[in-house]
Amino acid sequence: MTQILVLYFSRHGKTRLLARQIARGVETVENCEAKLVTVASFDDDTAPKDPIISKQDLSDCAGLAMGSPVWFGNMAAPLKHFWDQTSDIWVKGTLIDKPACVFTSSSSLHGGQETNLQSMMLPLFHHGMLVMGIPYSEPALHGTQSGGTPYGASAAGDSQQLTPHESELAQRQGVRLAQVALRLQDR
Repeated sequence: MTQILVLYFSRHGKTRLLARQIARGVETVENCEAKLVTVASFDDDTAPKDPIISKQDLSDCAGLAMGSPVWFGNMAAPLKHFWDQTSDIWVKGTLIDKPACVFTSSSSLHGGQETNLQSMMLPLFHHGMLVMGIPYSEPALHGTQSGGTPYGASAAGDSQQLTPHESELAQRQGVRLAQVALRLQDR
């Protein structure tokens, strides 16, 4: 099975909902499986809902989806902290030519989703990953009013639910990531 890593940090649960939808999309692709992982929080005593990522998880994956809530226009500090510790993987070139995508959530539509998505792309570019977004050929991208960008799936608002467009775009992003990972493995 081709393993796609779905890495996320979520404080209030909305980014985790997107991660689950991306994983759902990945698993609709034959011979692909999603592995949901998170990073440890700096200040939250609650146990994480999914396993904590290891560097070995990155080495083993065929593709990566990474998500974070918007924190002042950037990815959350615990996620950034994880990437700041991956220099050894960078030196080895472990992630070069692996496909990747990003996703986010914010409390408001204009809460910095696109800048956050771009900030998450930076370490992926440095690792040599093939970063991709959502093409405008996805019909739901044209009809969403609460989230979803060509940079990646997103969700807005304080509700603990995703809109149908947000769910659909996250699933489509997962499908696309898995399909590209399979194609790259076949070459």
